[in-house]
Amino acid sequence: MENYEKMVTVIKKGGSKKQLKDQIEKALKTKGVDTHKFCGVIKLKEDPLEIQKRMRDEWE
Repeated sequence: MENYEKMVTVIKKGGSKKQLKDQIEKALKTKGVDTHKFCGVIKLKEDPLEIQKRMRDEWE
């Protein structure tokens, strides 16, 4: 498995729209994992929301 660098963007309250726009553009330019190659890979026999509800019920 490849090692990927984690990226965290901190958005501070009271920041200007320009600062936010600059942070978003920087994040979009950052090279990362191409998640589109995983679209449609998993074929589920059950509705994903039902799976999620069942798993959450296990915590109780």
